Amino acid sequence: MRFDVITLFPEMCEAYLGESILKRAREKHLLSFFMHNSRDYTNDSHRRVDDRAYGGGPGMVLAAEPLLKTLSAIRAGGKKEKIILFSAGGKQFTAKMAGDWAKKYDRIIMIAGRYEGVDERIKKIYKMEEISVGPYVLTGGELPALTVIDAVSRHVPGVLGKNESLEERRLGVGVPVYTRPEMLPWKKKKYRVPPVLLSGDHKKIEAWRKKKQKMREKPR
Repeated sequence: MRFDVITLFPEMCEAYLGESILKRAREKHLLSFFMHNSRDYTNDSHRRVDDRAYGGGPGMVLAAEPLLKTLSAIRAGGKKEKIILFSAGGKQFTAKMAGDWAKKYDRIIMIAGRYEGVDERIKKIYKMEEISVGPYVLTGGELPALTVIDAVSRHVPGVLGKNESLEERRLGVGVPVYTRPEMLPWKKKKYRVPPVLLSGDHKKIEAWRKKKQKMREKPR
């Protein structure tokens, strides 16, 4: 699986991708990551990629031409390639989408926006899906790009070692977990592991976990 991120700050992404599970998957050639700085696709000496918005208002907008040149240079095309633009108003990214994309695509290109956003015309020129990672606004698209990479990569065979390593298959999303010691003393109080987890009765443990998962899934 290949991930390409178009970003003005490639070092921000590389720092995260160079550690832990994603680093090992990269070394095993299960995943590949490529950062592309759109400043490298400008013609002026200042490598300028932004400008003021038509119609006025504060903030700057990422210009279309550097982004279009970047996409033109790195795209391969084909049905197994997906382009994403991160936007606070985009479609909410979900765990299901992560799993589906891992099966459907072998390359995902992500545009990490900055400032007030990107020139709207690039959406018409290139087919891309607008994605949001939550109901809030961030200063840039680098964190959303890393979120998508992490979430999708977990579903690529071999990245986690075994399919059973997926938390949602192994325990269930958000199910409480415990480790030693059985009794944790802290500030004059004692915190114990639920007895069912120490019982050795796998049917009871599974029932307890399912109950906890349903409680987590209830709307608040």
